[in-house]
Amino acid sequence: MKHRLLLVATLAGALAGCATPPQPPDYASEKPALELSEYFNGTVDAWGLFTDRSGKVVKRFTVVMKCSWQGDEGVLDEAFTYSDGTTQRRIWRLRRLAGGRYTGRADDVVGEAQGQQAGNAFRWAYTLALPVDGRILEVQMDDWMYLMNGSVMLNKAVMSKFGFKVGEVTLSFSKR
Repeated sequence: MKHRLLLVATLAGALAGCATPPQPPDYASEKPALELSEYFNGTVDAWGLFTDRSGKVVKRFTVVMKCSWQGDEGVLDEAFTYSDGTTQRRIWRLRRLAGGRYTGRADDVVGEAQGQQAGNAFRWAYTLALPVDGRILEVQMDDWMYLMNGSVMLNKAVMSKFGFKVGEVTLSFSKR
């Protein structure tokens, strides 16, 4: 009996490891449909936190975003205020491409971010140059946003280094 349970547990673990992660097209029929140039236009407020790999909250923060679009080009000017009183600014420059795809650049992003929107979801993948203890670490961001209604969007981003999760960022956006 013990051997059977061990075999079942091993097979279940192996099958779970083969599961494919979600992709933006999986959300194509979800409503309300997200249009980045509509949602990120004007002022958007956000509240967030960073948790380490154990789930401990390391930092809390707020963000005020001033957003604008001209045609297929967008600017998201983000002003962060952290719970320890420090501040940061990130300015994203986005470009809408065909098929719900986007690219983006910011000063602390290494290379170019790649994104795709479908239904109510948007996924960003990029490398962030993150200052930690006086040095810069390059971490990979797997960043998902989900539009909940016309004013609220939720965001969850997993940070990894060498394929290992180092933390998560969770945000709630509110469009004014």
